[in-house]
Amino acid sequence: MTRGTTRGVLVEEPGRHRLVTGPVPEPGPGEVRVAVHAAGICASDREVYDGTRAPGYVRYPIVPGHEWSGTIEAVGEGVDPGLAGRKTVAEGFRACGVCERCRTGQTSLCTAGYEETGFTQPGAFADHVVVPARLLHPLPDDADLTAAALLEPAAVVAAAVLVAAPRPGERVAVLGAGTLGLLAVQLLAASSPAELLAVDPRPRPLARATGFGATRTAAPDAAAQLHGRYDLVVETAGAPSTARDATLLARRGGRVVLTGMPEAGAVGIDPVHLSVAQLTVSSVFGATPAAWSAAVRALTTGLLRPAELVTHRFALESFGEAVALVGSGDPEVGKVLLTP
Repeated sequence: MTRGTTRGVLVEEPGRHRLVTGPVPEPGPGEVRVAVHAAGICASDREVYDGTRAPGYVRYPIVPGHEWSGTIEAVGEGVDPGLAGRKTVAEGFRACGVCERCRTGQTSLCTAGYEETGFTQPGAFADHVVVPARLLHPLPDDADLTAAALLEPAAVVAAAVLVAAPRPGERVAVLGAGTLGLLAVQLLAASSPAELLAVDPRPRPLARATGFGATRTAAPDAAAQLHGRYDLVVETAGAPSTARDATLLARRGGRVVLTGMPEAGAVGIDPVHLSVAQLTVSSVFGATPAAWSAAVRALTTGLLRPAELVTHRFALESFGEAVALVGSGDPEVGKVLLTP
């Protein structure tokens, strides 16, 4: 029996949180306990705190934290004891694994209902997190756990790239140069595009996009002069107009993949334009096991450099200050981590 205590940030209801202490959790059958190294705060976590996340996709009270990395500390019954001591990340969706959608690998569409670490199940804004062992993606012994804490957003981007199927020599555009956008630039640069455009209203993120492989950058107003130019457009911002803007940047017969999560009231996509331009539009919500594997491989082979996106680190006790930075609009704020 494990002795000692563990801490976690409990969001009791929108706008109200406290640091709680309790016994270190014991993993049940098929589970592992992970000592959290770092956990990223993203816009979805800000939605949980503000109370703006869509109904059915959060359950209060909740310990958030779905972007994380750590070291396996204990294993439950039926789990390979050799996993203890391994560095790891894990998929967030608690899919059933047996429904028709899961059987085809579409775990984010599981028909058993939505369950996800950090939204409906206790997450990693804590010293420890307990997850099903079947969701683990163990990492090499020399893996950088700070970089690995960004593998969840990297997996979402990898899901978009798998859907997009970029081909060498294509003109490619990425809308948004936040965490998702800069990860997308890195992965898409590996496909040898003839042109890789990054669009964002902020000069500093655009400069970083250039360092990650973008060959051209533009503010949204200037990007309007490039409508109809791109074979593939990946939208990552979730701003009110970016889904529509992505379809306008695409050439006739082009491909558009939407990864951002706009709030209610976003500008709609013109169905006439979709039909006349014969666009293929896809969307991504979360990441499949295949996308997670692709993201882990990209990190371990050096195609991804996510640690460079981290700008702020906070202790668990400073969660309030940390979450206030996310979505603040400060151009100096990149990825914010909690480090237990």
